Amino acid sequence: MSESPNLTGRGRVASVLRFATELIAWVVTPWALAGHSIVLAVLSVVVLIGLPTVFATPGDKKQVLVAVPGWCTVALVVLQLVAAVIGSWVAWPVWLAVLVSVLAVLTVLAELPRWRWLWRAGV
Repeated sequence: MSESPNLTGRGRVASVLRFATELIAWVVTPWALAGHSIVLAVLSVVVLIGLPTVFATPGDKKQVLVAVPGWCTVALVVLQLVAAVIGSWVAWPVWLAVLVSVLAVLTVLAELPRWRWLWRAGV
């Protein structure tokens, strides 16, 4: 199978947008959960950082610890996007949540070529 757009110059903008959204998710999700449960706040960081680090689709990353089908990688990205958007609406001012939501939409649009490739990718 061909190489993922993630590993080519075509995927650079999508990678930058995705990473920015991931960073926001890593910050805002525990922030939003901390008032309810410190354990859930810590667990959210472990899940949001740990799962994509361990599980990846071959051909989409240079190093893959545990190979998963492409749809699983798409689901992990969607998890990050949803966490960033929902967390920002819970924890941050409306204007900032709107900016995060716009970033998430732009990320989805930029990610579409990669997601199409991932959807066809097997393990």
